[in-house]
Amino acid sequence: MAQSYLEIEAGKKLSKEAFDYIARGSGEEVTMDANRKAFDKWTIRPRVLRNVSKRDFSVSLFGKTLKTPVFLAPIGVQRIAHPEGELASARAAASMGIPYIVSSVSSNSMEEIAEVMGNHLRWFQLYCSIEESVTESFVKRAEASGYSAIVITVDTPMLGIRKMDLLNNYSPLSGGYGCGNYITDPAFCNLLEKSPFEDKEAALQKQYDIIDQPNLNWLDLKKIRSYTTLPILLKGILHPDDAQLALDYGVDGIIVSNHGGRQLDQCIASLDALPEISEVIQGRIPILIDSGIRNGTDVVKALALGADCVLVGRPYIYGLATGGQDGVEKVLTHLLHEFDISMALAGICSIDEIEDSALVRNLE
Repeated sequence: MAQSYLEIEAGKKLSKEAFDYIARGSGEEVTMDANRKAFDKWTIRPRVLRNVSKRDFSVSLFGKTLKTPVFLAPIGVQRIAHPEGELASARAAASMGIPYIVSSVSSNSMEEIAEVMGNHLRWFQLYCSIEESVTESFVKRAEASGYSAIVITVDTPMLGIRKMDLLNNYSPLSGGYGCGNYITDPAFCNLLEKSPFEDKEAALQKQYDIIDQPNLNWLDLKKIRSYTTLPILLKGILHPDDAQLALDYGVDGIIVSNHGGRQLDQCIASLDALPEISEVIQGRIPILIDSGIRNGTDVVKALALGADCVLVGRPYIYGLATGGQDGVEKVLTHLLHEFDISMALAGICSIDEIEDSALVRNLE
């Protein structure tokens, strides 16, 4: 797929290794390309003469009213993009009233990020560790720090094959860019012979060793539920049967995602998976989606096909790389402006009016 202007500008600011880590996908990058092509399968059929002078983009989620249906997706190791890392992204999200989902492998700790966000809405993305004490500690720290939901990523029983990282011999985790939550965690530090400040190399190796739990299964959700009263969402749902299981196991929400094309290559695009999943969920729990959201019309299409909200990923990291907090704000401002104009030109005044009848599937 052709590079955007923003991606090109970010490439000028970053080292080749850091840019490849952010911009590239797994395998032959078929999944990453499919995410964008999925949006091109649909066109918007506008309505006219509908008085779009006043538009309302608010959406209700878990008892809270959000000003727009756009979130910042959980992306870790953000200091490879900018020295301020997640702190800059968090301040941008807070300044614009956009919810931020903070990654387990953030460069900064969840408490530091919470501090710069104040009372603004934030969720915590959880990688369930093979060490249960660390998983429990992360969840309880997030709740104590004012995070209002836990997002469990379920599509990483192991890391996907990312060829460019292998060719570049590059690992931000090994470089210590994603350890903010680990080296500040008492349960994690109890696993170490020396403190992370005495032997950081050993701490980083321990993080790498325990970060994922390959044997994670549906029954484990009950244990995680016992750690918190917060809503729990599963990120990485692509099959309608898994959507049904999410309902059966009492999950509070799902995020339709293929990890931005960074895990399984030759995988279904998130948007292609959305309609069947929406048919299963039938509005009983919120559906969010990521992977491939690049502009305002993408947001319209995702909402029309069944999503309640969308997560924006790589674009805001490119903004972070080019301008820190200001760069993230510019990306979000542009995206929301596009969404606003797209809604008006489609003859839509509120989120509730976005239906699948607004879209036409292109003939293939």
